[in-house]
Amino acid sequence: MRDKTQTNSAEPGDRLIRAGAIVFFLGAVATLVTVAPLFLHAKPFPTYMFGLSMLMGVGFLVAGAGVLRSIAAGRRQARAGR
Repeated sequence: MRDKTQTNSAEPGDRLIRAGAIVFFLGAVATLVTVAPLFLHAKPFPTYMFGLSMLMGVGFLVAGAGVLRSIAAGRRQARAGR
């Protein structure tokens, strides 16, 4: 018997997870750029760069919301299958 789910089908939380991963990656790059002058003994970046470092946390929360959304959709689908 074949599985009803296609391998390339998008689940409800997939877009949030992808967006969260991208935002997290941008925050990680901003963090590395912000911390680099401390190790290179260069002039520090402006304060807003530290704010961009907070994108790591935002991306983590967005991806977590996507995981919770896909869990909720899976539970709804399991209840409907009974």
